[in-house]
Amino acid sequence: MLSIVVPVYNSSETITSCLQSLVDQDGVSFDMEIIIVNDGSTDESSKLIHDFISKHESVEFTYIEKENGGVSSARNCGVENSKYKWIAFIDSDDVWRTDKLKKQFETINNSKFNIDFLGCARNNETLSIFGNKVLCLHKASVNQLLVRMFPQTSTALVKKAIFDKVGGYDESFTHAEDGDLWVRICNVADFYYMPDSLVTTGGGKCSFGESGLSANLSSMLLGNRRILSKQLKHGNINVGFYSLMLAYYQLKHVRRQVITMKNKLL
Repeated sequence: MLSIVVPVYNSSETITSCLQSLVDQDGVSFDMEIIIVNDGSTDESSKLIHDFISKHESVEFTYIEKENGGVSSARNCGVENSKYKWIAFIDSDDVWRTDKLKKQFETINNSKFNIDFLGCARNNETLSIFGNKVLCLHKASVNQLLVRMFPQTSTALVKKAIFDKVGGYDESFTHAEDGDLWVRICNVADFYYMPDSLVTTGGGKCSFGESGLSANLSSMLLGNRRILSKQLKHGNINVGFYSLMLAYYQLKHVRRQVITMKNKLL
């Protein structure tokens, strides 16, 4: 039923709590596997992972070690080695609430709509799109994703067939790789978001201006521009929307720089 992909790179400080949140899921009565992809870690991550696996023999784990190729490469590797209908991702510094899978699969199974992708809120945040708060199950459009780039990776469930159909992660992206994949999925599938906050990401830190890939704001801006260019090239957006979004991304980039500088001064 579900394959959970966990990319790991030098995550010794967080990997144990991340994995614990997976095995602590309530109400999981379906087949589930946890695929851990060690992307060339040089710290104690491998030892901690093996110690954790040895203490949870009833859980189906697959452990893969590979040369460092980046998070997109690690996630693709995990999906390639998965065997179930649904794929979930979680970053090694994030944790799931114990009812995350229960609530998401209840939503999928009880909905009158076909759902190919389902994300949710994180860190008790409320998503607003064009000034409107999302307070119930919401089907997203490509334009909405380009404006907000939601949801965060560790909240997502996606059908493996859909992931494979769009070609998985574009490994040439070093930043904004999730946004690129989500938009491509939204172009061909039923892409939904639920407002329940079921994940804590990065210890609750801000999604930019902190540790991790998102700290590189200039690269994030370039990644978002690449996503726009790809969508324009394939005819999924028009020139007017493309130009508007370029200006919007630049303004958002400046705002993030200001916030980051303020945080450093505090």
